[in-house]
Amino acid sequence: MVHNILRKYGIRGGDHDQHFLVDKLILDGIVAAADIQAHETILEIGAGIGNLTERLMKRAGKVIAIERDPVLVDVLRDRFGENDKLEIIPGDVLEVDFPPFDKVVSNLPYSISSEITFKLLKHDFELGILMYQYEFAQRMVAHANSGDYSRLSVNTYYFADSSIIMEIPRSAFSPPPEVLSAVVRLKPRPSPFEVADEKYYLDFVTAVFGQRRKKIRNSIIRNRQVIGIEGIRDLIGELPAEMLDKRPENLEPEELAYLANLLYRRRQQG
Repeated sequence: MVHNILRKYGIRGGDHDQHFLVDKLILDGIVAAADIQAHETILEIGAGIGNLTERLMKRAGKVIAIERDPVLVDVLRDRFGENDKLEIIPGDVLEVDFPPFDKVVSNLPYSISSEITFKLLKHDFELGILMYQYEFAQRMVAHANSGDYSRLSVNTYYFADSSIIMEIPRSAFSPPPEVLSAVVRLKPRPSPFEVADEKYYLDFVTAVFGQRRKKIRNSIIRNRQVIGIEGIRDLIGELPAEMLDKRPENLEPEELAYLANLLYRRRQQG
């Protein structure tokens, strides 16, 4: 069926992140992992030719499918016709407004995975079952003192619990991509630690991981514009030395928040 659809519409898979998930067992496993209830609204980003969409529609009360490619929008409309359970939103996922939804289940465009993920995390939803490039997924779920621990790890942890629930081989797609994939379970929740100012904390994390091989002490001094404190060198002596002598990859998210809070409150004092 997939190859017939590709031929009918003259679609060349592999262009613009277009690698279509065709493995039926994996498609079924993704839907099962979402534990979809009949009353729920499911958001699907990058619906493609509708293989996942079809399965979501069988379980959900409604599916909202966002698709940028006009040819694929036509495929979805042709495949499903007029259907009260499906709303198709043509457009760029980074530009369209998300309607209210309960869960998001998607094979995301890998090239903009980070932007999509943090746009999603600004919304209120119960659960995400999301496919990413494997290396990206590893960074999302990584812990401190590991090679994959990064700004992505810290920021994801601030917003949600995340875990890899499936590793997906290249053969599950048509055409096969050059990279491995993984499905991540993303469960939004309140942050497990307090931040004095969310934007300041996230900017601080970005700044220090921008120089991840440097000790925190040097990163703070070099990022004085982000820190926003006059005489930052004088303040360094008042911060915990055991944290300042570590690199960002060696600090837990809670420790990074502790430093950011100290700096933010000092900045507020003028």
